[in-house]
Formats: sequence, C-alpha cells, structure tokens
Amino acid sequence: ALAALPAGAEAFLGFAFSPEGAAAAEWEGFPNAVACLPQIGAVRREGRTRLVLAVPPGANPAAVLASAAALRAPREPEAPVMVSRREVPSRARWEKAVAAAVAAAGRGGPSKVVLARTLQVALEEPTEPFDLVALLAARYPAAYAYGRRSGAAALAGASPELLVSRRGERFACRPLAGSARRDPDPEADRRLGADLLADPKARAEHAFVVAAVTAALRPLASSLHVPPGPVLHRLPGVQHLATPLGGTTQARLLELAAALHPTPAVGGVPTAAALEAIAGTEGFDRGWYAGGVGWADAAGDGELALVLRGALLRHERATLYAGAGIIEGSVPADEAAETDLKLGAVL
Repeated sequence: ALAALPAGAEAFLGFAFSPEGAAAAEWEGFPNAVACLPQIGAVRREGRTRLVLAVPPGANPAAVLASAAALRAPREPEAPVMVSRREVPSRARWEKAVAAAVAAAGRGGPSKVVLARTLQVALEEPTEPFDLVALLAARYPAAYAYGRRSGAAALAGASPELLVSRRGERFACRPLAGSARRDPDPEADRRLGADLLADPKARAEHAFVVAAVTAALRPLASSLHVPPGPVLHRLPGVQHLATPLGGTTQARLLELAAALHPTPAVGGVPTAAALEAIAGTEGFDRGWYAGGVGWADAAGDGELALVLRGALLRHERATLYAGAGIIEGSVPADEAAETDLKLGAVL
C-alpha cells in the first residue's frame, strides 16, 4: 500500500513487539501494525521545511487549511504530581526472574534474553502527551522523539535506537546494547565511558546483537560495512555501546525491518527461545513497547526507531517500560539498576 502514496508524501508507521499485536486492554487502539497518511505533515530535511496537506478526494481543502491554521506550538508541560507508583513485576520478583535467566544461559538456555519491567504511575491530573513529546525532543536531541494518540491512550517517548533507515540504495542501522550512567564531572564521565567500552559483559551482550543484525542483513545487502568494534552513544543521563552499520541494498524499508525485528537488543538469542522466555516471565503485555515507530514513502525510503524510553498514557495513569539484556554472568541487582537508569528519562 505504501507504493501507492503520492510523491512527496510520507506515512507514519508503527508496529507492536509481537506480530500478533497486543491483547491487553490498555493497548486498545494500537493494532499489531498501522500506516497512517497524516492530513497535515511538516517535513524538515537538510535545513528546508515543507508543509504537506493531504485532502481526501471530494473533500474541501479549506477545512484542512483551517485545521493547520489552528495548530498551536507545543508548550513545556508542568511537572505532573505523582500520586503513587508501582513496579510490575515487583523488583524482587524481577530480580528472581533475572537470576533464573542467568542460570538457564549456563545450562544451554537462551544465550541472551531481554527482560523488561514496568513502572505504573498515577498522576494528580492528565498531562498533554504531545507537549511531553516536544519536551523529550528538546531534552534528547540525539534521540528519536515519537508520539501516537488513539482515543484516550497515547504513547510518547524518545528512543535512542535506530532499527533501520533507508535512503535510495543506502541503508543504516545503529544497534545498541550495554549501558552505563553519565556523570556531570567530565573526567568521571570519561572514565565511565572507558569502563563501559572495556567491560567484558557489556561487550559480550553487544556482540550478540551485532552478530544477529549482520546475519539478518547480509542476504539483503549488496554491500555491508561492519566496524571492528563498538563506539559510545552518549545521551543525557545514560550512555550505550553502539555499532553503526551501513551499506547498499535493493530492499525496501519494511523488508529490512521484517528481516531484523526483533533484534537481540529487545528479544534475545536464539530468537524463538528468548521470546518464549519473555512471554513466560515478564507478566505484562509489551504491546508496542520494543516494537517500531517511524515513517516511509512510496520509494521504500524512511526510518524506523525502536519503541524505547517511552510511556503509555491513559487519563491520569502512565506506564513506563524498560528492559535489560541478560546473559551468563549478569548480576540481578545491576540489571535492575540499569532499568532504573532507563526509566529515568521519562520519569
């Protein structure tokens, strides 16, 4: 269907972590996959911005122009007052699940499994989700800010991770795995980054992801560049190991995404066993968390980021999501601290 888009128009894309989509009631309105041609789109590229208005056949274009004229600039939201917060699963239960995954990895189970947890927050009053998107975009300019509203629910966040992008015959990926906190002192921050680059556990976790991503891309790539080692991807509050991959391909964006998802950055190794472990362990519906969000055009160009560092908002409630990659040698308390670090951006 994307191939039928008019030239110069981009559709917004989103999809769930699981191809079956979400079953839980809180994800109502977020199907397993969706493509949406917006009525009003602002596209900024290489210093130039254009406004794209999509008018259905037979409709009055003046109504769309009037809607565009009525749009307001986002505001920095007031910090909402938290009434309560609850961890699902509880920290003790999640750390027990991590310990079980570590033991399973040592006796032939999944070599890596990404286990997530949620923080459920009750607010004194609702917050405007797209003001939150604008705030996250301003605070995390190197991330991929995203938002989607459906009925009373909205998903908002700022993802650090590009799943895949394509422009012409060139594609790029930037898988992340392995994390550490930032420090306001430049020397301490430099040491934290150096320690992360040298950490055997972080590098082993990262290597699983890079190996799986390159194996998935090779059949589709005319050329593929894989750097000899990871680099640091620094964001406010957290830094990650990243390996920028790129090359040339004849495949369209969604073909590349279908080959890649779910990467071991959000699933595990081997994929089927890791997904089985996730389904039997986490105790909540991921919905679109760890799925994808982005845009594509008729030529098959576009970009997709993983749905990370986000929250599902519904009225006065917000559910925040974060995960950590568990391998042999992982320490449950350390993995819990890593998820706390990741929850901090939205919290």
